[in-house]
Amino acid sequence: MSAGSGAGAPPAGGRGRRAFVVVPVLAFLALAALLYVRLYSGDPSALPSALIGRPAPDLTLPALGGLKGDDGAVPGFSRADLATGEVTVVNVFASWCAPCREEHPSLLRLKESGVRMFGLNYKDASENARRFLGGLGNPYQKVGVDPGGRAAIEWGVYGVPETFVVDGEGRIAFKFVGPLTDDAVEKTLRPQIEKARAANQRPAAAS
Repeated sequence: MSAGSGAGAPPAGGRGRRAFVVVPVLAFLALAALLYVRLYSGDPSALPSALIGRPAPDLTLPALGGLKGDDGAVPGFSRADLATGEVTVVNVFASWCAPCREEHPSLLRLKESGVRMFGLNYKDASENARRFLGGLGNPYQKVGVDPGGRAAIEWGVYGVPETFVVDGEGRIAFKFVGPLTDDAVEKTLRPQIEKARAANQRPAAAS
């Protein structure tokens, strides 16, 4: 009778093997659900960055060789150039990036409105980057090159294009992921620029 009552019960080893398979699957599904909620609840362009409120990376980016502006050669930039008291927009771009081409007219209009803008040219060939800016127009006062992608890692870049607002003391105030549109500039980026400008003025007003 004892043998008969145990005949229909699954072997203990079988239950263990099933648990070994099911638990990792459940854990993966839970993690995927969490990532989905974090990415798609709210504004996907405003992904969190550990650098918000911290100084921009202490890097010196060389100039894009051969790039000329109204005042001669367009220089590269360093963190010191971002800490001159003026709010700066840093845009990460590449000539091979189709969304960069799409957002470029919005960057030109932003420049025309008086916003200081630097470009970080990511993993690009110099001649291609010069052709890109020569054909579409150059919205940047300074352009630093990052041929190996090391600077982008320091800036916490997920991919191109990305745009940062840096306050007058060289701290990263805001990060926008993805191509800018005129609507995104007016509703998202420009308010962050004005917020950073207002923060710059508060200490001077208090004194």
